[in-house]
Amino acid sequence: MGPSGVMTQASPDFCLSLAIAAINLQPIQFERDYIMRLLFAAPLLALAAACASTPVETAPVIAETPPTAVEPSPFELAMGTVDDLVAAGNEQAAILRLEQLIGMQTASDDEKAEALYRMAELKMGDGNQVWGAIDALDEFIETYPNHAKAEAASQLRDYARGEATSLNGSLEMNAHSPMEEFKKRFRLGEHQTAADIMFENALTPENEYILDMYQIGYLCDSAELTGPSYDLVEPDGTARTVRFCDFGK
Repeated sequence: MGPSGVMTQASPDFCLSLAIAAINLQPIQFERDYIMRLLFAAPLLALAAACASTPVETAPVIAETPPTAVEPSPFELAMGTVDDLVAAGNEQAAILRLEQLIGMQTASDDEKAEALYRMAELKMGDGNQVWGAIDALDEFIETYPNHAKAEAASQLRDYARGEATSLNGSLEMNAHSPMEEFKKRFRLGEHQTAADIMFENALTPENEYILDMYQIGYLCDSAELTGPSYDLVEPDGTARTVRFCDFGK
């Protein structure tokens, strides 16, 4: 027995050699020699039999336990969907999904806080809703004042307030072309006002604005609609011709 305490049988080759030694006797001519050889062979045969059944040490075999798969929670799956939408250029759809998550009764406070902060980030980014970002950050700081991201939320809110003040002040004090006003209103999140300016002045803004208005629901792809049309190319390359959703219904 060795340090591991694991026992097994001896080598078959060793036991076989003992057995051969016991029976490999040359023919004898005298009875006395025969008896002597028989007496000599008997212990060898007994030793060979014992050897074959004697356990010896071998290294223990350790079976590895496979890792247990952890299933993602419904919230984690939903946040994954948000990330996929953002990666595909569908920020408005991602914002709507986050609004649904914030309203989920089964979501924990930490999960709601995470969704609320993420929504504020998107609105301040390509979501083009500065006013909406400020509202979301106000709610975050008031509801989760001790959250790990409370300080980051406060800083982001200060930045958003600064941009809103700059844009709003510029609109009130300076003359703007219809396209300039459209873009600033849109950036603030005043999308309905921006849509009115776009229609009344027959504007054709860049594809990114057409895409946002399509995702939000101001523009639709329907053969039944009338009014001005706009060419749209979605992030995946899909081409559409869209019109204001309120015309022709």
